[in-house]
Formats: sequence, structure tokens, C-alpha cells
Amino acid sequence: MIEKVIILSAGQGSRLLPLTAERPKCLIDFSGKSLIAWQIEMLAAGGVKEFHVVTGFMTDMVEAELEGLKQAGRDITIHFNPFFKVADNLGSCWIVRDVMDGDFMILNGDTLISPEIIATAQQTENWPITVTVDIKDAYDSDDMKVSLDGDRLTAIGKTLTAAESDAESIGFLAFRGEGGAMFRERVRDVMRTPAGVENWYLKIIDTLAPTGKVGTVSIQGHDWAEVDFLNDVETATALTDQWLAKFG
Repeated sequence: MIEKVIILSAGQGSRLLPLTAERPKCLIDFSGKSLIAWQIEMLAAGGVKEFHVVTGFMTDMVEAELEGLKQAGRDITIHFNPFFKVADNLGSCWIVRDVMDGDFMILNGDTLISPEIIATAQQTENWPITVTVDIKDAYDSDDMKVSLDGDRLTAIGKTLTAAESDAESIGFLAFRGEGGAMFRERVRDVMRTPAGVENWYLKIIDTLAPTGKVGTVSIQGHDWAEVDFLNDVETATALTDQWLAKFG
């Protein structure tokens, strides 16, 4: 059982403007709870006990929300990323690299995942690094597409062609054994290059794919939602309405 998670919640979510003009994406309300509150609640139900949240845009608001969740008994550590305006989410990973020891998971700050997805990720012990993926009939330019050889990940990126795309990453990864150290060291190395701040952390996963130690697990058929654009809010709210009725 993986009991530690890193949640990358430093961004504003500019593609959701004007909704995020005065609050960050992770504080958008869904069925009476913030996005990050739903994430923490679902992860806790899936066995996670230790939460590390990377903040950035309007960090005071996010910290206030997390303090409230702490009062409910959650073990939450806040890590402020002062470079959130100039660095992509690889910068957030660099900020929290010191907690990348042992087994842990990483979750994008804009992704809602169901308990079934968390349970699926918890059962993946075949790979040092496991990327949760969904499978669709077609993929668009904004999807984080994945190429596969069986369950092994051979490439990941938004620029993969249709012929190269076998699945899409939902932004939820599990690291076991040597996987965490492999990722941490590559994050450190890339952030020391001039282009380091321009990279997504999944670019690191792409560079590690040739090692043969990055696998995937399908969560096809399970509920999840990514909140990137304004039209995603309605879809995500319908999902959290279901969760509210089911879990309270």
C-alpha cells in the first residue's frame, strides 16, 4: 500500500479564466467541495495517509483551505513553489524532490479520480514507475498521449501522432522501489539545464521510458475528470454530484 502522495497544485489554470481570476484552479467548487478537497478525500479513502501539496498561485487561499482539511485529521504538508509563474510543473517536482523517497504517487492538481482508480494504482507492483492510462477511440492535440509495447510505456507526450497513440495519461503515477530515486535524480539533472523550467514532469517519464522500467495500468471504465477548460467544469460537476450521493 502506497501511503504518500504529491499533489501538484501550483498553477492558476489560466485556460479557465474568468473562473480562476481570483482563485486558483484547485479551489474551484464542485458539488460543495473544492477540487483539492475531493482529491484528498478520495486518496484517503484509497489508503493514502501522507499528503504533500505544492502550491503557487494565490498560495494563501490554498493554504487556508488545506489548514481546514488538516483540522479534519489529514497529514498535509504544504510546499510553496515560488517559480510557478516561470516554470512548468517540473519545477514543482523539483521543489518537493526531498520527499520523493520510498514509495509514493503523484497526482496532477486538475484531475479528479475515483476510488476505483486509486485501488487500481495501489495494486501495481510490476513496475518501478507506473502511469495510469485511459483508452479512447481517438486522441486530440491536448491529450497526453502514450505509446505502448504491451503494458510497457515506450513514449509519452502531446505531440505523438495518431499512429503512435495507444492511450492517454490521466496524470496519476505510482513510484515503487527504485522508481522514485530514478525519477528524482532525473528531475534534478534536467532542472540544471537551461531548458529545465520549460518542461512538464511527464517529459522526465518519456526520457526514462528506454530503461524498460516504466509501465502502465489501464483505468478504462472508471470515473475520472480533468479540469482544463470551462466546458470541463460541467462534466466534472456531474461526476462529483454522483460521488456526493454515493459517498456523502
